[in-house]
Amino acid sequence: MERTIKIYIKEHSWLAALAARKLQTPRVAMVIGHTVFLYGASRDEFLKTTSWRLHECRHVWQYEEWGMLRFLLLYVLDWMRKGYYNNRFEADARNFEAADWIEEHVEWV
Repeated sequence: MERTIKIYIKEHSWLAALAARKLQTPRVAMVIGHTVFLYGASRDEFLKTTSWRLHECRHVWQYEEWGMLRFLLLYVLDWMRKGYYNNRFEADARNFEAADWIEEHVEWV
C-alpha cells in the first residue's frame, strides 16, 4: 500500500518573498521538503490553481526521489548553469501541471 504524503502550506513566507524578488514576479510558491512556501498568493488561491498546485506537488515528489540535500544541491547547480526556466527540475515539474494522478497519495495540510 502506498503511503500518503502530507504537504504543508506556509503563507506570507519571507523565503518566498526573496525568491519573488529574484524572479521579479509578484507571487511565488517554492518548495522545501514537504512544505510549499507562498508569497503574494493565499492558500486558497494556490489550492484552486490546479496547474500551480500540481507543479509544486511534483517538486515535493522530487525531494522524495532525490533526498533533501541532494535535490537542493542539484537544483541550485542546475539553476546557476541553465537559469530558472531551463532548470531540469522546473522543466520536469511543468510536465506534471496537468497530471491529476500525482495527487492520489497527497494530503494538503
